[in-house]
Amino acid sequence: SDFQIQEGVCYKPVIYLYPEQETKVNVQLDLNGTLTCTYPKYNNGWEVTADPDGSLTDNNGQTYNYLYWEGDIVTSYDFSKGFCVPGKDTAHFLETVLPKLGLNRKEANEFIVYWLPRMQENTYNLITFQNEIYTDAAKLEITPKPDSILRVFMVYKPLEKAIEIEEPTIEPFERKGFTVIEWGGTEID
Repeated sequence: SDFQIQEGVCYKPVIYLYPEQETKVNVQLDLNGTLTCTYPKYNNGWEVTADPDGSLTDNNGQTYNYLYWEGDIVTSYDFSKGFCVPGKDTAHFLETVLPKLGLNRKEANEFIVYWLPRMQENTYNLITFQNEIYTDAAKLEITPKPDSILRVFMVYKPLEKAIEIEEPTIEPFERKGFTVIEWGGTEID
C-alpha cells in the first residue's frame, strides 16, 4: 500500500516566527512520540519574544534564528504521490520546489544546506512532502495564534532505480499577518 507505518526521526524541524510587531510568543509542541533534542531548551513549551525580522529572544536575553527540535515520531507516511529525482539534481529540484511550497530564500537555503549532503549521493530519491499526517503527529499550538502557518515536512527514500509516480499538486502559500514557517524531514530506508 501507499502508506507505511514508520517509526522515524524527525530531523531538524526548525520553526521561524514572523510577527508584525515585537511579540511575546508561546509555542507548544504536542508530539506523538518523544523529543530527543531541542534548542533553545523546550520547557513545557518555548517562550520567546519574536521580532518581525524573525529574530527570537528568550527570557535570559539570548537570541536565536529559530526554534529547533528533533524527535522520534510514530506515524505512517503517504508515498502515493511524490517526485523521483536523480541525486545529482537534488539541489536544482529543491531550489525550484521550496519557493513554490512557500519558503523564502533564507529558509530554503537553510533547508538545502541541511538536506543536500544526505541526498545528493543517492542514485535517485523519492521525495514527498507530507501534510496532515505530519501535522497530526506533531501538533503545534502557538499563542498568539498565527494568521498564516506553513509546515514543510519532506520524507524521502533513496532508490537505486527511477520509478514512475504521480506528482502532487502544490498549493500556493500566502504569508499574511503573523506568519509561522516550519521545515523538517526524515529519510526512510
